Amino acid sequence: MRALFIQHDHVSPLGPVGDRFADHGYDIDTVLVVPEEQFGSPNLAFEFPDAGAYDVIVPLGSPWGAWDDACIGNWLLPEIEWMREVVTDDIPVLGICFGGQLIARAMGGSVAPAPKGEIGWTAIWSDRPALVGPGPWFQFHYDRWEVPPGAVEIARNPVASQAFTIRRSLAVQFHPELDAAGLKGWLDWGGDAKVAADGQDPAVMLAQTVAEQGAARQRTNALVDAFLSEVAGLPTRA
Repeated sequence: MRALFIQHDHVSPLGPVGDRFADHGYDIDTVLVVPEEQFGSPNLAFEFPDAGAYDVIVPLGSPWGAWDDACIGNWLLPEIEWMREVVTDDIPVLGICFGGQLIARAMGGSVAPAPKGEIGWTAIWSDRPALVGPGPWFQFHYDRWEVPPGAVEIARNPVASQAFTIRRSLAVQFHPELDAAGLKGWLDWGGDAKVAADGQDPAVMLAQTVAEQGAARQRTNALVDAFLSEVAGLPTRA
């Protein structure tokens, strides 16, 4: 079994999500859309791989908006078309934050800046807690999706929709892949200023993440397990 992870920037580690796919015996390939040297000018051309070569696809987060055609349209618009074909062809997708927003936009929903962003560890309200637990999950987003036609929203909070299923795919607004090492990378590449602008202390947030990451990994493992078995219909190891 083969899994493809789409890293939209160079500080999007696979983290515990990648580890759990590996635990289940999946061979993991990664592609990087915007390399470090083009982080400041990300509107590059990119050719997405043949999705048919993979059993499951995991598009990760991004510091850019899934609505921002002016900033990243040279690769965002092709990725939206690619994602529409992937989901429609019933290749399972686990879309994380920006990746979930891609699914929403590709399948007829929309993505736009939210009235309020979310940064930090946050509880959610889930209709299917065996699939998407209540958390807390780490959030770092300023945008939100409109659930596309044919999808079933399964989790939310007062700020934004948090998860939906469509066909064999699952979109989540939060970051199950986030651990302390991943957060350190985000903070080092501009996230510290965003956290501070939100009225929070980046050092305390990192310390909290160190303390939380053991329990968070267990929640992520359960999410990946349930996604594979209940949504994607793919094999897992007991």
